[in-house]
Amino acid sequence: MSNSAHALNLAVGPDADRAPVVLLHGSHGSESDLMSLACELAPGATRLGVRGTVDMGEGYAFFHRLPDRRVDEADMAARIPVLAECIETACISCNLTKRPFAIGFSNGAIMAAALLLTRPGLLAGAVLFRPLSPFIHPPCRRMNGTPVLIIDCAQDTRRSPGDGSRLAEQLSAAGALVAHHVLPVGHMVTAEDSEIAREWLRVFEL
Repeated sequence: MSNSAHALNLAVGPDADRAPVVLLHGSHGSESDLMSLACELAPGATRLGVRGTVDMGEGYAFFHRLPDRRVDEADMAARIPVLAECIETACISCNLTKRPFAIGFSNGAIMAAALLLTRPGLLAGAVLFRPLSPFIHPPCRRMNGTPVLIIDCAQDTRRSPGDGSRLAEQLSAAGALVAHHVLPVGHMVTAEDSEIAREWLRVFEL
């Protein structure tokens, strides 16, 4: 299944009462990477895995970085409307009436944060594993209580101290309802991440 430049992996779930989940993978990933994790976190929900459009040779990403590893904000800004349209069109074509929530990891979590900050009506909420802020100066959009879970890690060598906290502050300032956890682990998602995310999703009925 494809839409625009994004390849999609759709798995229709049996629980029509659950919001569908959009899955945004990490660097060097693909649209299938988070399918099993989403099944664990949101059993029965329809899952839509989205492939990034930046070809990294072995896998894909959702945006380019600058040589110093900072987010290329101009590149991201150009890709946000394409991804947003992809998600909207896929939900309509699959007759998904509830707003989706996002599960993003690393590169995909940063892109999910960018969607939250620039397209506040698109997602019902988001679980962000190992994100950082996509913008030095985020846009002034209001999120009106959109729930967001951020989980970053004290031993993550791919992030700088405070990356998750800065994003949490930006989202909170935009009106999101943010829960932020810091775990004593590295970059990869762990069983403790999954446990925290499952309970958070249960509370917000996502």
